[in-house]
Amino acid sequence: MQTRRTATINVMVSAAQKAGRGLRRAFSEIEKLQVSKKGPSDYVTEADHRAEKTILEELQHARPKYGFLMEEAGSIEGVDNSNRWIVDPLDGTLNFIHSLPHFAVSIALERDKEIFAGVVYEPISDQLFWAEKGKGAFLNDNRLRVSTRRNLDESLFATGIPFAGREDHGPFLTQLESVMAVSAGVRRYGAAALDLAYVAAGRYEGYWEQGINAWDMAAGIILVREAGGFVTDFDGKNKMMSNGSIIASNDQLHRPLKKLINTPA
Repeated sequence: MQTRRTATINVMVSAAQKAGRGLRRAFSEIEKLQVSKKGPSDYVTEADHRAEKTILEELQHARPKYGFLMEEAGSIEGVDNSNRWIVDPLDGTLNFIHSLPHFAVSIALERDKEIFAGVVYEPISDQLFWAEKGKGAFLNDNRLRVSTRRNLDESLFATGIPFAGREDHGPFLTQLESVMAVSAGVRRYGAAALDLAYVAAGRYEGYWEQGINAWDMAAGIILVREAGGFVTDFDGKNKMMSNGSIIASNDQLHRPLKKLINTPA
């Protein structure tokens, strides 16, 4: 099934692809990039800043009244209090600086406190994931559906592993052990936006992570939901953006996955 992109999606896609072209160029010359450390295992590059500037300029030109929440620039108030762009210009920076070609541009539109549209663009493979509320989720122009697998032992899951400076290694290892014991496998690729996009595409049956930011997950949330999946926080509520915990899966496996990752040590 194919569909026409709305003006909103076209604006988001244009910004994501323009930023993505810059990231591709920078990736081919990664040894020349200036890299700064924001915290333990938390880095930012010139490419992050350039991509964010590109997205800011493109979206401000198209929708000058909208506000922003951006990974590097932070919050920018808009005249229009109903609409806000949520942007991660380079999700997977650590992969990027290690020359691993698994990273993405993530742009979401939040309307009246709900995610209304999302775009996740993978520059190296030129894969464009996009969704708009009530209109479905797509990879390029092909309709996406979450996986239909029902059995945990046939299912592949994705997660994010806490790194240096994080205190939740113990609880995570308990979660990982619980899922590993009953599933076909667990993957950790280091880009939450793509993990969520891959759940929407049926490549993973589910994904969970704790301690991530709104810009990491915003676009991915609507991708999964519009592909027919379920997204909640670890408590089964809709507070992912504020508390940083997220579970995404198809409708058959959401409850079992939630139960597994909440199993006491």
